Amino acid sequence: MHRQRPRTLLAMGRGTAQRVLSGPVVDRLVEVAYVDPALVASDFYHPEIRAALADTEVLLTSWGCPPLTEDVVNAAPRLQAVVHAAGTVKMHVTAACWERGIRVSSAATANAMPVAEYTVAAILWANKRVLEIAADYRDRRDFTDWGGNPRIGNFRKTVGVVGASRVGRRVLELLRMFDVDVLLSDPYVHGDEGAALGARVVPLPELMQASDVVSVHAPDLPTTRHMIGAPELALMRDGGILINTARPAVIDQKALTKELVARRLSAILDVTEPEPLPADSVLFDLENVFLTPHIAGSLGGELARIADAAVDELERYSLGLPFAHEVKPEELERSA
Repeated sequence: MHRQRPRTLLAMGRGTAQRVLSGPVVDRLVEVAYVDPALVASDFYHPEIRAALADTEVLLTSWGCPPLTEDVVNAAPRLQAVVHAAGTVKMHVTAACWERGIRVSSAATANAMPVAEYTVAAILWANKRVLEIAADYRDRRDFTDWGGNPRIGNFRKTVGVVGASRVGRRVLELLRMFDVDVLLSDPYVHGDEGAALGARVVPLPELMQASDVVSVHAPDLPTTRHMIGAPELALMRDGGILINTARPAVIDQKALTKELVARRLSAILDVTEPEPLPADSVLFDLENVFLTPHIAGSLGGELARIADAAVDELERYSLGLPFAHEVKPEELERSA
């Protein structure tokens, strides 16, 4: 199959380019495209970048890419595609891109994998009460007999997954290998499709009430803001655990904090509102809260996966093939 190497410009934070595009992936990149790996557009109004835009056919973007405003799109008359080496494209792909018919691809599927891995690890540790037991061991410096506690363990526990997003679906796939019952709440997924995903589809209130652990994977949309608020949290069982690796606004954090301070619930939170939390946030000091600083997504060596996925898409474009992970504007209305 004949390959046409498209003239490509990197558009992302300079530090991002150094982390994401390194080693063998750069060798692949220069094979499939005419690109200068040292030229990184972190500002579309820099004279050198402005000149490069005039001949650019594909933008290879990642975190830190400035918005592709109408002015920027007009400055790139040959621009045909945006290939994003990260997750959501909402931060930089604008209406001007869709109006021009520019094709867009995202590595969101590749980026979903480490988030799902983090989530499943969190679910398993949460049900096993690993953090609680570790804290007790650290304090006592001696064994405590936990064996008779029926709350501990994953066998036949009920896990509630809120949102059949890319991450949510990967979590469902990974949970198949464990002896847990899985519930799913998503307005766009119904019985048969849920069963095929390995879950029973139920309304959100039923999921909140029946689950030992609830894991949130819903996008941040006007319709999902604070979809898990005080009434939904009140439905959770005493001792229930809430995991959020999605978007902070999906949960009413004030309502959640009230439940956590009361020690009725526990939480594993990779995202919070705001990010980062203020230094005096009570969440830092609660033993029933496990906080991580938005690390569930691709980090370190995992960045190579999303870089490979993006270069794969660029290669497909160079061969005249459709994108494997094309983003459509209508999909953004219900995605992260």
